[in-house]
Amino acid sequence: MSAITTPFPAAPQAWNLPDRGKVAMACLIIAESAIFTIFVVAYLFYVGKSLTGPTPREVLETPIFFTICLLSSSLTVHFAGKFLERGKRGAFLGWWLLTIVLGGLFLFGTGKEWHRLIYEHGLTISTNLFGTTYYSLVGLHAFHVTAGLVMLAIVLLFGLAGRVGADQSPRIEVLSLYWHFVDAVWVVVFTVVYVVGR
Repeated sequence: MSAITTPFPAAPQAWNLPDRGKVAMACLIIAESAIFTIFVVAYLFYVGKSLTGPTPREVLETPIFFTICLLSSSLTVHFAGKFLERGKRGAFLGWWLLTIVLGGLFLFGTGKEWHRLIYEHGLTISTNLFGTTYYSLVGLHAFHVTAGLVMLAIVLLFGLAGRVGADQSPRIEVLSLYWHFVDAVWVVVFTVVYVVGR
């Protein structure tokens, strides 16, 4: 009688928990996406329903340059993270600073546009439905850009103090996810406000 040998099944691979920072950022992005969706739907629902002027067609100017600045900052923050992974702190700091400058230019453009709308066209948040939904949606995005810039600036200060190295690259990647989210939201806001809503 011959014995039949059966191979033992391979031991299952150990399952590692996903990175807490990435999971937390994913949850934040999902929640923030829901909030932005509500504001976008409100803008689209009320567009063209203002009883008095000014209307979007009369006062909005498409912020092409400042949009390019913000979208370019997604590339610069990505390059910064890659340089940090390789341990090139100087290049990381340079690209990180450039990201902050580009984000700051975008906020400057938003402020400049609001100044023009308020003082040249008299459009405030209480002027009409367009003013209410416009400032709410664009202001919500500007708030998120400002929060992102504060976080980027804190990282820059720690980096200049020599406290950010290659071992911190997973944390930098989590912050980069937030910045990519802010840029992606602007694509939606830009399309809704300056393309569809005009």
